[in-house]
Amino acid sequence: MTRPNRDPGLDTLLGLHGETLFVDDAGHWVKFVAVRTEPTPERPHGLSYSLTLHAPDGSRLVGFDNAHPVRERRGPGGRRRTEHDHRHRLRAVRPYEYEDAAALLEDFWKEVDRVLRKRGSIP
Repeated sequence: MTRPNRDPGLDTLLGLHGETLFVDDAGHWVKFVAVRTEPTPERPHGLSYSLTLHAPDGSRLVGFDNAHPVRERRGPGGRRRTEHDHRHRLRAVRPYEYEDAAALLEDFWKEVDRVLRKRGSIP
């Protein structure tokens, strides 16, 4: 029996917690952190997560996480969002609209593939 509000990708995401995987022969790697939390206004989905892609030297190239609030705009007039979901691409930080765990994993892997293609690591 399926519960109506059950996130179908949540078990997959939680199962990746603590995993570090090499994703190409050049030495790029991904790291997963995903734990259940009590729902809060900042994390209404009850999940604390960090999915990152790293270069062989360890520098972060891509990250999806909800560890801190993010500004909607740059500069002193930039308003901070209540939600913490966001993505990093090098030094740029942009809000991320969390839908569910399956969409998060799909969006993360799409971005990983895009970056690795740009860096010439995958065709």
